[in-house]
Amino acid sequence: MTALVECVPNFSEGRDRTVLDALRSAITSVPGVRLLDVQADADHHRSVFTFIGSPEAASEAAFRAVRTALGRIDLTRHKGEHPRMGAADVVPFIPVSGCTMDDCVALAQSLGERIGKELEIPVFLYAKAAARPARERLPDVRKGEFEGLRDMVGTDPDHDPDFGPRRMHPTAGATAVGARPFLVAYNIYLKHADEALAKAIAKQVRASSGGLAAVQAMGMMVGGEPQVSMNLLDIDTTPMHVVFDVVAAAARAAGADVAWSEIVGLVPERAVHGIAESHLRLREPVRAHLLEEQVRASAGPSLDGFMGDVAAASPSPGGGTVAAVAGAMAAALAAMVARLTIGRKKYAEVDAEFHGLLESAERLRMELRRLGDADAAAYDAVSAAYGVPKEEMQRRREAIQAALLRAIAVPLDTLRAARAVAGLAARAAEAGNRNAASDAGVAALLAGAAARGAAYNVRINIVSLPDPAAGANAAAETATLLAAALADVERATAAVEAMLDG
Repeated sequence: MTALVECVPNFSEGRDRTVLDALRSAITSVPGVRLLDVQADADHHRSVFTFIGSPEAASEAAFRAVRTALGRIDLTRHKGEHPRMGAADVVPFIPVSGCTMDDCVALAQSLGERIGKELEIPVFLYAKAAARPARERLPDVRKGEFEGLRDMVGTDPDHDPDFGPRRMHPTAGATAVGARPFLVAYNIYLKHADEALAKAIAKQVRASSGGLAAVQAMGMMVGGEPQVSMNLLDIDTTPMHVVFDVVAAAARAAGADVAWSEIVGLVPERAVHGIAESHLRLREPVRAHLLEEQVRASAGPSLDGFMGDVAAASPSPGGGTVAAVAGAMAAALAAMVARLTIGRKKYAEVDAEFHGLLESAERLRMELRRLGDADAAAYDAVSAAYGVPKEEMQRRREAIQAALLRAIAVPLDTLRAARAVAGLAARAAEAGNRNAASDAGVAALLAGAAARGAAYNVRINIVSLPDPAAGANAAAETATLLAAALADVERATAAVEAMLDG
């Protein structure tokens, strides 16, 4: 599984669109990074970006964003409702898949060191990455904010940064870099209330005052409305609906009420599921009853997920699976050209033929998709055979021979299907809709790659057989099929080139 981390940097800018766009561009300039969400609030004068990527990509994107904030945000001119100590105020990493919290701690440490060294911004490690117990809580790290910390950093050893200069940057302040679990930023607005009540309720619910576990809270006025602003540090310990109910009860007890609430950034699905399960008093998880959940499950893995699995440090899925998928994509393109040809007067003479071509392309697309899964399963069987103890020589030899013969049969089926797709692509290039000729050409090239890749997999498994003679027929058929497939690719290429040359 490919390692994936989430990064949720907070910047002290929520009003200037050009600055927000520059931060967005800095993050998305790193290949492999996906920006999931951007929240900007003018009253808080703060923005929250959420993106995911490999640890290396996420760290690079975060660094570029911090560098951008350094050049564009001046804290000496910044005023907003939300506490802050830096232009890039906080940069947390959260493990998503294929990595641990310790990996994110190491990531925070390396990024913090780089920011301190290259950008000359003091960095404080916090949460799970904190080098000192007193810095685990972000409010403790940020206490005094930019203006107060300017007098303390460099003069008070308790405020020495973990990385970077022992002084606040004159315009960018300091940055907190850390590693933490998923956090939900959740705000509840009150009606028939004032700031004093918001502050009182915040004190009642926050963990540091004896309130709800894993909840940070403060009361403030935002846009003329009293707000209880919260960070829910562990939604499994204290779910969102529990927080809402406690705040609502406290408000009603004071003669006020909840006006509305908001989520800042993204939340895990289980947070929403938990609310439904609690308030509906369901006896079983709601996930199994969600239509969209079943649709996603039936659709199989996403393209990004598949590519991540291929890129992982695991031999499966490998070349055989990718060859089959390439063949399936070629068949899909051939089907597209057929659909763009059918029913058009200009191509009436081939209408019936292309109905048949479409049917064949769709059948081959499904077959190749199935063969991609079968190839991965065949490889796993080979791995299991090699796991038979060497002391059991005869059983090991027979298991390996049988598993490799199966591993030959699957890519050979892939080659047969890819050869058929190459023929369909060639015909689509020759007689299909001229406006889609390039698509037919790409279909042929993909089919050729699928055929050659499948042939490679047949051949490598033949040479690995304990008794290679058992693969002689497969080797002969492979050579014949590959030659035919490549000939069809040449036909398609010639047709496309002729059309393009006019």
